Amino acid sequence: MSNQTNTSVKKVVLAYSGGLDTSAIIPWLKETYNDCEIVAFCADVGQGDEELEGLHEKAIASGASECYIVDLKEELVADYIYPTIATGAIYEGTYLLGTSMARPIIAKAQVEVARKVGADAVCHGCTGKGNDQVRFEGCFAALAPDLKVIAPWREWEMVSREDLLDYLAERNIETTASATKIYSRDANAWHISHEGGELEDPWNEPTKGVWTMTVAPEDAPDAPEYVTLAVEKGQITQVNGEQLSPYAALMQLNAIAGTHGVGRIDITENRLVGMKSRGCYETPGGTVMFAALRAIEELVLDKSSREWREQIGAQMAHLVYDGRWFTPLCESLLGASKPLADLVNGEVVIKLYKGQAHAVKKRSPNSLYSEEFATFGEDDVYNQKDAEGFIRLYSLASRIRALSNQ
Repeated sequence: MSNQTNTSVKKVVLAYSGGLDTSAIIPWLKETYNDCEIVAFCADVGQGDEELEGLHEKAIASGASECYIVDLKEELVADYIYPTIATGAIYEGTYLLGTSMARPIIAKAQVEVARKVGADAVCHGCTGKGNDQVRFEGCFAALAPDLKVIAPWREWEMVSREDLLDYLAERNIETTASATKIYSRDANAWHISHEGGELEDPWNEPTKGVWTMTVAPEDAPDAPEYVTLAVEKGQITQVNGEQLSPYAALMQLNAIAGTHGVGRIDITENRLVGMKSRGCYETPGGTVMFAALRAIEELVLDKSSREWREQIGAQMAHLVYDGRWFTPLCESLLGASKPLADLVNGEVVIKLYKGQAHAVKKRSPNSLYSEEFATFGEDDVYNQKDAEGFIRLYSLASRIRALSNQ
């Protein structure tokens, strides 16, 4: 353990979860930074009431002077998740960005608490191997470059859970953590992620003990369930005819879709720091929302507009994953997606069955689909003879190239 002290920090706001890492960080900060004052901050992003129970008392017992628990659930879904999914952002074709989308709002709220209490530093418990250190510190740099950032996992000499438990025991600080922790999990209203344990070997199929938010598809009901969603300007506004806030809509869809095993993925992704990691993610309600938005898009976006939306979504996925929310590029991408999202209005029926969510009915007042145009039968809106001239002009460059090579 380093005995180095630092007198330049007087008050620190710590992103606090009550877990083993952040419980050890509080006394470590006081020892390392000359008995500075520690203010614990916890963001309620929908991780569950059980995760927040007793948090204030635990933080004070660990040595914090205060503990702020800030309710961010509605803001997270309305101002971060809905705008992101309207762009179609999916990282590496599969990951719905559950952890990534929550980081900027948490960092912003942490900075706001730091300003409120007059802190001169912020601290997080992210490891030096992961993406989150970049996400948090990128936000801090954009929002509060004057605040010192403390990252204990890059400074202290502890390397294991046993080290942290011994550290707390030496200081008579109680913890409910044990030396054995099978999985590393991160949860919010949108999803839950699972890493570690048997998942570290990609040859291992996830056991049933991995999943917590969804039933196994093979154990899901044998009868399908249909859910009707209303979409307005790229946002889910109603579930089965009930007008709901963004957060309430997500919670209802999580419960419905989770029962049918919808929203499970098992991926090996490219982390921002350069290594690959294997994770299992559960995003039941989000999977249904994506299916609904894509179904309406199929009706209302012309070919070029949809291609452009896909480009925006690909760029947005990397931006969110890489922690660059508070940037001009993010504002630009969100601005570019809005005129397209404004067209995404209508109603969708999603069929949930054994892990799958498919749009089986869709309609929109902005639909470009016309049965009269698409029919194979006789019609008076499309003259098939016109296609000959179109094809000749469309293939003109190929025709000229072939003739010049003869």
